[in-house]
Amino acid sequence: MSETLSYPFEDVPAEGEAVKVADGILWMRLPLPMKLDHVNVYAVADGDGWTLVDTGFFSKRGVGIWQALLAGPLQGKPVRRVVVTHHHPDHIGMAGWFQSEYGVALVTTRTAWLMARMLTLDVQPVPTPEAIIFYTRGGMAPDVLAARKAERPFNFADCVAPMPQGFTRIREGDVIRIGARDWQVRIGNGHAPEHATLWSHDGIVLGGDQLIPSISPNLGLYPNEPEADPVADWLESCERMRGFATPDQLVLPGHKLPFRGLPLRLRQLIDNHHSALDRLLVFLATPHSAHECFLTLFKREIGGGEYGLALVEAMAHCHHLYLSGQVTRSLREDGAYLYQTKG
Repeated sequence: MSETLSYPFEDVPAEGEAVKVADGILWMRLPLPMKLDHVNVYAVADGDGWTLVDTGFFSKRGVGIWQALLAGPLQGKPVRRVVVTHHHPDHIGMAGWFQSEYGVALVTTRTAWLMARMLTLDVQPVPTPEAIIFYTRGGMAPDVLAARKAERPFNFADCVAPMPQGFTRIREGDVIRIGARDWQVRIGNGHAPEHATLWSHDGIVLGGDQLIPSISPNLGLYPNEPEADPVADWLESCERMRGFATPDQLVLPGHKLPFRGLPLRLRQLIDNHHSALDRLLVFLATPHSAHECFLTLFKREIGGGEYGLALVEAMAHCHHLYLSGQVTRSLREDGAYLYQTKG
């Protein structure tokens, strides 16, 4: 097969409906209240019922959509398990609801479960001092920082259902039997810690947000681990997964369209960040904060609802260059880190 990306399903499922993408696999979509306005979820036939992969935000609308899906495309058959690829709210948000309402087993990585349960229990009425310091270090625009200090921050519990104790752990190399297929677990990092992807014996890949076409998943640095290196984690994961990718695999991603051409897509994802880092090294010949790197990294102005994700991604890229010894880091009088290319 030629090295191209192809999209075998042009029509996306309407709300409350499903599209068959392979024998025993249905593709569904749930809405998100943001620019990336959807998340893909999947139902895999499993005996006399279903295993679901990812769940969408928890909300009254989300509950209504799932009830329609269960009664409609899923034909009233029981959900046996929910497999969650990673801890982000658009993927794990409804998992606790399924556990509580239907007695469903939750299957995910240990880090995903710990992160999600911790964050749903950690409700903050105002930003923590650590978060304010963190965003100050990133050079957050003064008006944005002032607003953040005065506002109730986003809390996981806003869109993630309470999560009961108990889950089944999956890890690198595990094999899960779902229906007629064996799925091997391969773990990615960078977008989310210990992100599970599932690779079937007959060439289907459940990619979550680790394997998405047309957009690059957000690689963010966050206050809970301010000295992490998600860019290095991401590049390592993509390089490792290249060894398992073939052009004819059908990838079922967490967003956008199912696609074929995974070797090319992995190379694109790797090259995208190497190019961004190269541009950044040139720009940082003179010292700048992460906030001041937006135009260089993203090639456009950033504002509004995109600002927060852009800042944590810019911080991650600057911090990667610092940890790899390519730039220096110093504190500006206002508390922001300034990064400058060595030499």
